[in-house]
Amino acid sequence: MLRAAWRLRQGWTHPRTGEKVRVDRFTARLVARFILVGLYTGTRASAICGAALKPTDGRGWVDLDNGVFYRRPQGKRETKKRQPAIRVPPRLLAHMRRWAAKKLAIRAVVEWNGEPINKINKAFRAVRAAAGLGTDVTPHTLRHTCATWLAQRGVPMWQAAGFLGMTEAMFERTYGHHHPDYQQQAVHAFGRQIGDRYKATERERASTNVVKIQGKR
Repeated sequence: MLRAAWRLRQGWTHPRTGEKVRVDRFTARLVARFILVGLYTGTRASAICGAALKPTDGRGWVDLDNGVFYRRPQGKRETKKRQPAIRVPPRLLAHMRRWAAKKLAIRAVVEWNGEPINKINKAFRAVRAAAGLGTDVTPHTLRHTCATWLAQRGVPMWQAAGFLGMTEAMFERTYGHHHPDYQQQAVHAFGRQIGDRYKATERERASTNVVKIQGKR
């Protein structure tokens, strides 16, 4: 999807011939930026689209100097959909600073023609189609992917849950089976039992052999 978003160019249909023509205007690179933020932070689509680059009333914002993403909009009360402030992963922070330096992001993290966007759905669908992916791939898939990667890399569940803005119980119930520690105690318990039985069998065999040797004498 990143490749498709970066390469997708604007197209139009000639009014007389009906021929489809592509022009050298890349129209989906904002989706590439959206995808990177979603994968690195697991932030919901609305919070990514609403992220400004300076404190703004009614919007969350990213502090590029200190590397902090304040996901909850200024002045908004906390709801069940937790939006805690998080540290921005170094690689993503480097991307964001470059976007700002090149004026690709002036007022917000994800922009179109220099203006913040409200929704990404239409552009996301166009990129998804260009990448040949099914309708099961949605903006929320990025959040699931981030959570799965955190679990697979062995991040403590309470830290991963806090990073994503969900309860530890929710994270464990949904993504815990990806964690390397998942059911390890149960697995090791059976391993010890089998190992102990094997060792006991070896001792019995050794004891039997000694008796046979003594009998021959």
